[in-house]
Amino acid sequence: MPIFSEHHESHFTASETVRDVVIGMSDGLTVPFALAAGISGAIASSKIVVTAGIAEVAAGAIAMALGGYLAARTDQEHYRSELAREHREIATIPDAERGEVAQILASYGLSGSTLHDAVEMIARDPDQWVNFMMRLELGLEEPDPKRALRSGGTIGASYVLGGLVPLIPYMLVANAGEALLVSAVVTMIALAIFGAVKGALTGIPWLRSALQTVLIGGVASAVAFGLAKLVQGI
Repeated sequence: MPIFSEHHESHFTASETVRDVVIGMSDGLTVPFALAAGISGAIASSKIVVTAGIAEVAAGAIAMALGGYLAARTDQEHYRSELAREHREIATIPDAERGEVAQILASYGLSGSTLHDAVEMIARDPDQWVNFMMRLELGLEEPDPKRALRSGGTIGASYVLGGLVPLIPYMLVANAGEALLVSAVVTMIALAIFGAVKGALTGIPWLRSALQTVLIGGVASAVAFGLAKLVQGI
């Protein structure tokens, strides 16, 4: 019998949480900043910018949290639906399902009696059989039942955290035009740090990720500011 050496691998396993933070934080940094920049192009009072910004952050966080919650609930419902369908199929058309198992295993190089024995071994246990089909035929993993609430909460909180960054300068500087310059610098730095951390966590070169994040935020705010100036001049 071959002796296999023990091997420990370290993998990043918080991809879903990171995705939620990225969704919430990226929108939180860019949307309120673009809104504040746009309003700054039309008025001089930082107080109005802060009021509108906080209202947007509150509404945006709720909308984003609900979106994340509903998306996760949809994943759970889809999984349960497919699970029930697979249970029905192995009960009503077992030969067809055995054929699907054989096709999957054959794609991994099994053939002949080895393939036949493997199919029969899997088909022996209905739960194991269904689990095999869910993972290897449909590519579905059972969602965490707590995922929906956790996802919604993470996205909403990340949006609020990101949204406050561009608004803080307006809380400290009375003139909206001056506050905009400070907000732009602070937000670009925050976007760069956020992009670099995101890149490091997801395996993307950190510098490229930082530059991409800054570029997106800069373009969004520049367009909003330009449109506000254009409307003001009409």
